[in-house]
Amino acid sequence: METLQSPLSNAQLELLQMFARPVDDSDWKQIKTLITSYFAQKAISEANKVWDHEGWDKAKVEQLLNTHLRTPYRKQ
Repeated sequence: METLQSPLSNAQLELLQMFARPVDDSDWKQIKTLITSYFAQKAISEANKVWDHEGWDKAKVEQLLNTHLRTPYRKQ
């Protein structure tokens, strides 16, 4: 027998349950800020791991900033 999977993730389902009641706009703004900050910190942490693992420094950043990575267009 095939089980049906929800098109929503576990996090989405839990958020729907948590916010089944009305939430003030000011509370919702703070909740969104908390969630955004959480994921931003995770991204920064992972970037720092890569930075350390690859042994990057300011010189490497300058090199990346000054590297032209676009593919040139063919003249027609």
